[in-house]
Amino acid sequence: MTLPLSKKYQPMETRPATELPAGAEWQYEPKWDGFRCLAFRDAERVDLQSKSGKPLTRYFPELIAALKALKSNKFVLDGEIVIPVSGSLSFDDLLMRIHPAASRILKLSQQSPSVLIVFDLLVDEKGRSLVNLPLRDRRKALQAFVNKYLDEDGTIRLSPTTDDIAIARKWFRMGVGLDGIMAKRVDLPYQPGERTGMQKIKKQRTADCVVGGFRYLEKKPLVGSLLLGLYNDKGLLDHVGFCSSIHDEDRLALTKKLKAMIKPPGFTGKTPGGLSRWSTKHSLEWEPLNNKLVLEVQFDHFTGGRFRHGTRFLRWRPEKSPRQCTMTQVQRESSSALELL
Repeated sequence: MTLPLSKKYQPMETRPATELPAGAEWQYEPKWDGFRCLAFRDAERVDLQSKSGKPLTRYFPELIAALKALKSNKFVLDGEIVIPVSGSLSFDDLLMRIHPAASRILKLSQQSPSVLIVFDLLVDEKGRSLVNLPLRDRRKALQAFVNKYLDEDGTIRLSPTTDDIAIARKWFRMGVGLDGIMAKRVDLPYQPGERTGMQKIKKQRTADCVVGGFRYLEKKPLVGSLLLGLYNDKGLLDHVGFCSSIHDEDRLALTKKLKAMIKPPGFTGKTPGGLSRWSTKHSLEWEPLNNKLVLEVQFDHFTGGRFRHGTRFLRWRPEKSPRQCTMTQVQRESSSALELL
């Protein structure tokens, strides 16, 4: 029995870097703010696979239809799934697609259709594996594939590339939709699961936040995480996320300091959410604080009124007024990465 294509190919991984590498061996691409995806076509079968190997097929019926409509019955494409909304890219709309109800997914696919931005070709239309070819040759094959098979409806689009580091730096400064820049070695083959030939340079963003409360560790009466707040345009302090990057040697002194500052309500706008299925009641109980402490944190994404992931503590900001900690800090630039497509 022949293995399906999805069992033969896995995504190439990336290595974090702090600056763009220079040299003729490097190619630069936008790092899109979406779901990494391998798209497989084998006759009438089309599959979408996430970076971790999980199936994404059922969540994006409009992409399946677009891939089936291509006049090529065999290929493997590497790319990123994004959802354009009002001239920008919405990660929140992507998250909404991971839903158990097929009817809900279908409705969302019609209301806010997704786009597959492709940047590599692993199997061509003749079924030939290209993974052993250097990237410069795979890119030429991808460009030829796009020119021959992609139509103009925009559901599948080609990601731009450049070998000019000045252009890559310009892309890096763009606003909504870009998560940074990818730097790829043009002289290396595709290396599934490896990180040697591809680097990601992510945008580093910071914000000053009010500490509106804290949670204890699960099994110790010591501070486990700080609850962060930003003032909205109505002057209310909204809970926007947490910071748990506290050094163990600092926990006792910090706990004593925070306990002396406990005072309701902590947050005057949105408050910390309820229980999740992964957390116990104790782990999500929180203590409110008077709004005096300000700290600076580093974050990667702010969507849906909160930091998407936990933030990293940088420093305390005693010189900052809590009222200076507003939502304007996390607003993205007006330019959209969709201008690149």
